[in-house]
Amino acid sequence: MIFEKLKDIIADQLSVEADEVTMDSNIQDDLGADSLDVVDLITTIEDEFDLSIPDEAVEEIKTVGDIVNYIEKNSDAE
Repeated sequence: MIFEKLKDIIADQLSVEADEVTMDSNIQDDLGADSLDVVDLITTIEDEFDLSIPDEAVEEIKTVGDIVNYIEKNSDAE
């Protein structure tokens, strides 16, 4: 499941507990990511899910759910 995989990536990269990561978690406000963390996170997600996320899409991504929705729409990942 995309969310489970993403939750592990986010918890690892942002040094938060996996159970703190929910679909509604705001990446910067709730999980403490700064702009550099977001760039690193997006790069990892692109590699992990074999997709490219354009800057315009990154600007629209605020929550973990936003990332999951983007991946579901733009990837072949199961």
